[in-house]
Amino acid sequence: MSKWLNVGKITKPHGLRGEVKVYATTDFPDERFAPGNTLYLDEGKDKPKKPLVVETRRTHKQFELIRFEGYGTINDVEALNGAILKIPIEDLDLLDEGEFYYHEIIGCRVVTDDGKTIGTIKEILETGANDVWVVKRQFGKDALIPYIEDVVKKVDVENKQVTIHLLEGLIDED
Repeated sequence: MSKWLNVGKITKPHGLRGEVKVYATTDFPDERFAPGNTLYLDEGKDKPKKPLVVETRRTHKQFELIRFEGYGTINDVEALNGAILKIPIEDLDLLDEGEFYYHEIIGCRVVTDDGKTIGTIKEILETGANDVWVVKRQFGKDALIPYIEDVVKKVDVENKQVTIHLLEGLIDED
C-alpha cells in the first residue's frame, strides 16, 4: 500500500472552461503541476484515488489554476470542490544534501546544541532570503528560527529532531 503526500486542495472552479483553483501545499508547484504530470484525486470515504493528468497550469495570485485532461467545462469540475490532490510518496525527487521537504521538517523537535528543548516545528515561512521555521513552544510565544548555517546545526529527519545554536536575542525568554 502506497503512502501518499498532499500537494494541493481544489477550492473551486475558475471560469467556464474546466479550470479549478488549487491551493498548493507542495514545495515545488512548478514541477508538481507541470502539464503532463499525473496527480491523484482523493475524495475520501474509502474511494480509490482517481488519476488526473494536468493539461494546463498557470498561477493567479496565491493559487494555481489547473485544467485536467478530459475536464473541459465547469460542469465537469464542480464535483471536485474541496478534494485533495495527492502523489505517491515514491514520486518525490531526491534532494541535494542540506535540502528537505516541508513534510520532513514539520513536526521535528527543536533542541539547542546544549540540550535544551525549544519546541516543535509547526510551519515554514518562505521569506525570499531563507526559510523561517515557526516553532511551537510549550510556554510563551512561537519561536521563529531562520534556516541559516549559523543557527541550524543538524537536521535529523529520521529521528525528527533539529539541533540549533541559540544566538543571543533569537528567542524571547518570557
